[in-house]
Amino acid sequence: MTVRPEDNNEPLDTAEGGIAVADSDAAEPGTKTKTKDREKPHFQAFAPDPVSTSSAIVRFVVAAVAGGFLALLAFFVLKRVTLAAFNVSMVTRALATAGSLLVLIVVTFLLWLWIQDRSSSKKRPTWRRLLTEAVCGLAPAGLVVSSVAIPLSATKLYLDGIQVDQGFRIQFLTRMTETMSNQDMNYVDLPSFYPIGWFWLGGRMANVLNMPGWEVYQPWALVSLAAAGSALVPLWRKLTGSLPAATSIALVTTAVILTMVPEEPYAAVVAMGVPAAAVLGYRAMYGSWTSTIAVSLYLGASACFYTLYTGIMAATMIAFAFIAFIAMGRGKRTLTPFVHLFVMGVGSICIALLAWGPYLRALFTASEEVSSAAQHFLPSQGTTVPLPFFHLTLVGVLCFVGLLYIIVRHREPEFTALGIATAVCYVWVVASMVITLVGTTLLGFRVEVLIAVLLSTTGVLALIDLRLTGVTRLYPTGLSERTNRTLTGVFHVGLALAMLSYAQQIPDKNEVFLDQAYTDTNGDGQRADRRESDVGRYYGQMHEFIQEQGYNPVETVLFTDEINFLAYHPYHGFNAFTSHYANPLGQFVARNELIAQWAHDSYEQLQDPKAMTAAIDAAPWRAPDVFIFRGSEKDQDAPWKTHVAHDIFPSEPNIRYQGLFFNPDAFDSADWTTKQFGPFVVVVRNR
Repeated sequence: MTVRPEDNNEPLDTAEGGIAVADSDAAEPGTKTKTKDREKPHFQAFAPDPVSTSSAIVRFVVAAVAGGFLALLAFFVLKRVTLAAFNVSMVTRALATAGSLLVLIVVTFLLWLWIQDRSSSKKRPTWRRLLTEAVCGLAPAGLVVSSVAIPLSATKLYLDGIQVDQGFRIQFLTRMTETMSNQDMNYVDLPSFYPIGWFWLGGRMANVLNMPGWEVYQPWALVSLAAAGSALVPLWRKLTGSLPAATSIALVTTAVILTMVPEEPYAAVVAMGVPAAAVLGYRAMYGSWTSTIAVSLYLGASACFYTLYTGIMAATMIAFAFIAFIAMGRGKRTLTPFVHLFVMGVGSICIALLAWGPYLRALFTASEEVSSAAQHFLPSQGTTVPLPFFHLTLVGVLCFVGLLYIIVRHREPEFTALGIATAVCYVWVVASMVITLVGTTLLGFRVEVLIAVLLSTTGVLALIDLRLTGVTRLYPTGLSERTNRTLTGVFHVGLALAMLSYAQQIPDKNEVFLDQAYTDTNGDGQRADRRESDVGRYYGQMHEFIQEQGYNPVETVLFTDEINFLAYHPYHGFNAFTSHYANPLGQFVARNELIAQWAHDSYEQLQDPKAMTAAIDAAPWRAPDVFIFRGSEKDQDAPWKTHVAHDIFPSEPNIRYQGLFFNPDAFDSADWTTKQFGPFVVVVRNR
């Protein structure tokens, strides 16, 4: 049985049947293992490769930077290669598969040599050690490039194009490209309600590359996913003490993320770190200050990126603290778990306030009632309990094996940590269903990816543990060196082929998102598949016209139901398009009512242009400088149309759109200038 962390305050030793190795701060690659390690013949297959804490931190930073740089370099190279659109050709699919195959072949071969070196009396060449570590560290980034960057190579848009949710995300990144301050994506003079971290960093990348916000979304998504995936290798190497194990976990995690949530990169990078955070958090409750600091940094950063997963992991840490306290037994209990929990909480909150401070300050001083509809969404996925271990895929098998190991080896710390974290996720999913009784949800459908990542990580560790201990238990008299090598080779090749089978399906799993990236009209007014663009081709002309009237986009408030126009150009919206992405401080419902009143009264008491102008100026918020309607400038008898959205949760769909009709005569004065662009009428207030 594995020694528990509370017994010796050290990570597990793989030779004792666990999944991690003794982790001395002085240890480096090539460090000799303990005597008991050398007494285990099977351990030669996955001998420990421990690194010190300081070395792990340096490797973590280097891997993240190198992985991100590789993705960015690949992005620019691919943009200079002429490839057919994904939705009209199979070329990029073939290249994506070939790229994934190349990554896995190189990694498998180098790791096989790495393992064989442990059973050889010859010293591993320095050049091959460095090469193996570099390739393993960059392998997850390579998978991001092969399975996502290559299929997107002929378009400037990211997965899911400019569709509803992606439109709001691009709007946010467009805003952050124009400012370094904490600003709402839509409303003027309000701090952001949604976590600003990923978008703020993307805005800085846009500034460095001199790219508009909408265009930098794709490279920034690729860079952040690649950086997070690559950073997992040194992180898990520190936790397990094994480079092969760390690389396997990082590749599987990256593949799962690219299959399940690639369209939300800011959430994906947080999800990637959940299993490691669970292991670190469990260790922290037994006295590891290094783990406590690491989890504090993770929770703080994740709160600046994606609060849902932060909340789940915070609940997991609380569960760890209570379980650790109870497990100490009567007479031996101390407040150590709660001390570490307190420090962890305070540290993470201090970091989170960098993003949330301005909003919380505005919230506490708000004079009006504040409410949010952000959680008013319950799709069909949110009505079922995720059971990934019954899926006939590599991840399904890993989840199944991982579940069995959580049950069978539940007394071992790492499996305990991953099991508790998984249980918290399931509780969150069920609670999300039950809480609908009070008119909201916990967005439980988004937790499925965390369950898959946690169980698949456990499955990888379980398979490695089976390879290390299972054969020895079946053949206690030992196996020959040649047989051991053969088994290791078969294990490696089998896992690599299974990984290829899963990875090559990533473009197919994202086919709808990829097709949308090629069929949507981008900020240049073009479609990547070179077919006729939609009405988005007029956006550039409308933008120029507004500027010609003397308006700077970042200082202009505009009302329109064309969310894509606001995504491509940094105007402030008079109101958000839906309440689910609206800042609670923006008074979405009240603004909707005012807009509807303007439309209704434009045929009555506001039909006089002077009265309409006065009514607009009397708005309790910054009045619109520009309106964009659908209609005809020449046909004065035809109304100008727009829409407002109403939250109708718990109904599904959860949004009802209301058409509003404005009287063109109400704007027929010297106060306004109008111009037709395709189906749009742009109405600009004269300065």
